[in-house]
Amino acid sequence: MGTYAEYKEAFAGLTLPFAFVDVDRLEENIAAITHAAGGKHIRIASKSIRSVGMLNKILEAHPGYRGVMCYTAAEAVFLAAQGLDDLLIGYPQGMSSSIDRLLDWIADGRTISFMVDCVEHVAELERRAKERGVIVPLCLDLDLSVSYPGLRFGVWRSPLSTWAHMKPVAERITQSAWLILDGLMGYEAQIAGVGDNAPGTAMRNGLIRWLKKRAITEVSRRREEAVRGIEELGVKLRFVNAGGTGSLDSSGQEPWVTELTAGSGFYSPGLFDNYKSFRYQPAAGYAIEIVRRPSEDIVTCLGGGYTASGAAGADKLPKPYLPEGLSLLPLEGAGEVQTPLRCPKSVRLGIGDPVFFRHAKAGELCERFPVLYAVSKGELVGQYVTYRGMGECFL
Repeated sequence: MGTYAEYKEAFAGLTLPFAFVDVDRLEENIAAITHAAGGKHIRIASKSIRSVGMLNKILEAHPGYRGVMCYTAAEAVFLAAQGLDDLLIGYPQGMSSSIDRLLDWIADGRTISFMVDCVEHVAELERRAKERGVIVPLCLDLDLSVSYPGLRFGVWRSPLSTWAHMKPVAERITQSAWLILDGLMGYEAQIAGVGDNAPGTAMRNGLIRWLKKRAITEVSRRREEAVRGIEELGVKLRFVNAGGTGSLDSSGQEPWVTELTAGSGFYSPGLFDNYKSFRYQPAAGYAIEIVRRPSEDIVTCLGGGYTASGAAGADKLPKPYLPEGLSLLPLEGAGEVQTPLRCPKSVRLGIGDPVFFRHAKAGELCERFPVLYAVSKGELVGQYVTYRGMGECFL
């Protein structure tokens, strides 16, 4: 399943451009991620999915899937209204007006935890909790980046990188009558989110694997230290969250970790081609239409310039997927209104034909399209409405 001819036939009649999900490959990825988690619960990262129907499909696929990691308070309000529960807001929310609406959901019995990494976050949530007369669960964000001379291996997230940094914030939470220390999260971005098998960069790949191996040991030590420190305060955490799709195997080995986060692996976007330790199936993408043939070896598509966030580079560009053999032009890339592609003689394409692409990142694709058309066993079987299709845009 998944050849150019099969996709072209299955999607015949749809207006281009459109986005799609291959249900069979998605289900393979769900099963593979379940296996990789090694029995740990899996919390779904919503920013990588961005479709309520798709979130529900994954949550219902296996008992091991439980809860959602949201990326904004406004998104959590929206998901709560759609009936989802056990929501962890993965990032501090500042002064967002949506916080008060979430406190109302908590008062109604929903399980929603807020991320904090400083006393200021704690004080603001305590003030709001007291005003509304509701006890609010909080999650501490442990930064797991590691530093070497001249190199910070990781991303800039929380200022709490050790238990010594975290302890005053944890104590502030435990001293409040309106707050509960509900969980601990530590995301090892340098392990989960950095590819180590990019083509043509053997030396870099080797260095990254070496750094990852060292980081896994350090990450585990610091996470255990934080868990033990919290226990010494007399707190029994409801959850200890770790990992991402790229670090399920290592994070899952830590006995103090109770749940793992996964998101991008379900769609398996282009950036996931650059990992050595795992390979999931390309399950989502988009199609754009050929509208020009400016030379014998070039076809030009309408639109398609859906570049991913992060540090600018060729790895953030979408990848021509099907038919095989097409490539972006280095001086043009994927364009806002047109995308030229080099087309080998072995590939015969004409005006009106679709070209299928994979986005570099997972959920960002859904910000461009109202629905994901679902294909299974060579047939169009339905669609999953995206956040954007429901009229929502959170970031």
